[in-house]
Order: sequence, then C-alpha cells, then structure tokens
Amino acid sequence: MSAHETADAVTEVATVLEEAARAGVPCAPVRSLLPEADIEAAYAVQRLHVERGITAGRRPVGRKIGLTSPAVQRQLGVDRPDFGVLFADMAVPEGQPIAPGRLLQPKVEAEVALVLGTDLPHRDPTVADLLRATAFALPALEIVDSRIADWDITIVDTVADNASCGLYVLGGTPVPLDRVDLRAVTMTLTKNGETVSEGTGADCLGSPLTAALWLASTLAGLGDPLRAGDIVLTGALGPMAVAAEGDAFTAHVEGLGTVTTTFASAATEGAGA
Repeated sequence: MSAHETADAVTEVATVLEEAARAGVPCAPVRSLLPEADIEAAYAVQRLHVERGITAGRRPVGRKIGLTSPAVQRQLGVDRPDFGVLFADMAVPEGQPIAPGRLLQPKVEAEVALVLGTDLPHRDPTVADLLRATAFALPALEIVDSRIADWDITIVDTVADNASCGLYVLGGTPVPLDRVDLRAVTMTLTKNGETVSEGTGADCLGSPLTAALWLASTLAGLGDPLRAGDIVLTGALGPMAVAAEGDAFTAHVEGLGTVTTTFASAATEGAGA
C-alpha cells in the first residue's frame, strides 16, 4: 500500500472497530484491511481510536501490557508484548457488577497493577528507576474483550483493537514495592468459587517489573512516556477465563491481597430496575 492508502485503511479500520463496539456486534478480523503484518499501522489505528476518545471527553489514565506469556506470543507469531491505552471509564469499582451487554466477548485475567508516583521519561530505564517511580502495587483483574468475532486475532488485529482492552478492576489496598517480591508472587483466580487459573509473577515476562520496564522504554522511545499517576496493568499471571452473565471472579495475589468482580445477569438487572 502507498502511504495515502495506508492512512485511508487506518481510518477505515478504526471506524469498523468502533462501530462493532457501538452496535455490540463483533466484526470480521481487520488484518486484511491493513498492510500485511504491519504492526505500526495497527498502532496507528490504536492512536486514532485514542484521539477520537479524547475528543469525545474520555480520559486516558494509563496503559495495559498484553502478550506477556511466551506461549501466547508463539501462538500469534510474535516475540514481543504489545500495549493498549486505559481510560478512566474502563475502571470498575469492586462491588459494582458489570452490566449485561457492556462487553462483547469478555475474558478475565489476574494481574499486578503498578501506579506511578513520578514520570518515567528515559528510553533506558533501570529497575532502580522503576522502583523509585512506582508509588504502589495493587492486585488487578483485567476483563479483556475483542471487537473481532470469535477472538480470531493476530497481533495486527489485537493492537488495532487497543490491545483487546475491555475493563479493569483494582484492589483497594496499596502495597509499596519494598514489601513484596513481584517475581515470586503466586496467583489464584477463581470463578464461582472454583479455581480456573494459577500462576506466578515469573509467568509475566519473568517478572511484572520486566514487563513494566519494556513498556516504559517503548513509550519513552515514542515520545509519549509513562507519567506520574499512570496505572500500568503489567500482564496476565496465568491463563484467562471466559466470563458470562452471573459469574463471580476473585483473584488472590500473594503479598498484594484479593480483588473481586461480578457479572450481573439480565434477570438481576431487570429485578433491580
């Protein structure tokens, strides 16, 4: 594709994905609309989505890191993670059920969230830089979602689709990093009381800190560094679990505590009305 054709394709893909979200109907994979295996074009779609969101009044509050599992990277044929943008309206407080129809194809994964106290502007951040910059850590649930039908995605599809961002839930008790070894933490995720996922901090690129350093370096290189106050979802500590109406999830991350969320059923919503 020429540069002009690529720009037109980026606009088309952003519109297709936004229409799928608006209508609540997943669309076909968008990779065929972009230059083959062009991850940069996919990030251009993501940036356009973010720009449109800001214009509409949405507030960016951080980033999520995806594809931190080597197995998932091999599945999608890539050797690096990806990232997406978190908006304030994606945050779900604990105790607030997720309404039916708010997401298209939700799946839940347990993660470590970092909240920054200072900027991370350097292209070559060190672990010491990251430790100093991080105000605290929290257990988190990321509810990933795909606007692509049946999760039929490649790296191009998911990056264009804002790294399959959906919603997220943060635990409520901040933990300073000097009180927890994030590489060694163990995670258990339950669905309706039964364990559906387990993992450790080491399952996230070797450590959630390693994932966060990759993100900080990547964003600084793009001229859009992590800033004080940003939330960073560092990546899944174990396999994701499919969610449906009525499901309740609890993640326990050793040293960080627990975080929970529930998916309301249509019957419950109707009774509440």
